[in-house]
Amino acid sequence: MELAVYGARRRPVKALTDAGLLGYRRTMPRRTATRRRASSTSTRDLILEAAGRRFAERGFAGVSVREIATDAGLKNQASLYHHFRDKRALYEAVLARGIEPIVTLVADSRSHHAGADVGDPFFVERLVDYLAAHPHLPRLLQRAALEDRRQLPSTVARSLRPLYSEGVRVLADMTDGGWEAADLLHLGAGLYLLIFGYFANAPLIEAVSGRDPLSAPAIARQRRFLRIALSRLVAGDGASPAAPK
Repeated sequence: MELAVYGARRRPVKALTDAGLLGYRRTMPRRTATRRRASSTSTRDLILEAAGRRFAERGFAGVSVREIATDAGLKNQASLYHHFRDKRALYEAVLARGIEPIVTLVADSRSHHAGADVGDPFFVERLVDYLAAHPHLPRLLQRAALEDRRQLPSTVARSLRPLYSEGVRVLADMTDGGWEAADLLHLGAGLYLLIFGYFANAPLIEAVSGRDPLSAPAIARQRRFLRIALSRLVAGDGASPAAPK
């Protein structure tokens, strides 16, 4: 009987010693801090996602901070200002969040392996996957270039210029199809429209074709098409067209 009572008491005491003295008192403050950081990051991401969709739909001038706060699940718009100074700062953060990973992808296409080019499957598949996961981003960039630059010319130019600069730099390093330096601007613009235009105009494509351009089979077909088209555009046929007189 005494052994049974002793055994029954022994486990709770040991559990209290391990968890209470060595675990809970030391780890709870750290967990609390981690939760707070995670909550803050999560809230910021929710705001950026909501703002990105709204700005893509109606542009900078057509969206209110109140709408974004509501979409993000915030109690009021004042909560949004804990994360962003004002609407312009939020817009800049949305653009940076979408563009920076693409700039990195473009830069990495040079160093992925020897002989890599913009038609390389590594670059094409990662970029298509990224745009498929963020279908509102191409529309956001399209609207920024066509509409938002009127209200925020310096913001839009500053945000988009890194993508342009890195893209032209990569084309200059990798192009061996007879393109002249003066052609790189036009080649870059064509490639941008070829890649981003498909996603930016997905609603139009669906309306005229009756097919979902963002379905898994359609995205797979787009990957294949881009690998072939980009490779041919960059490599060329070795013959440079005659310069206009």
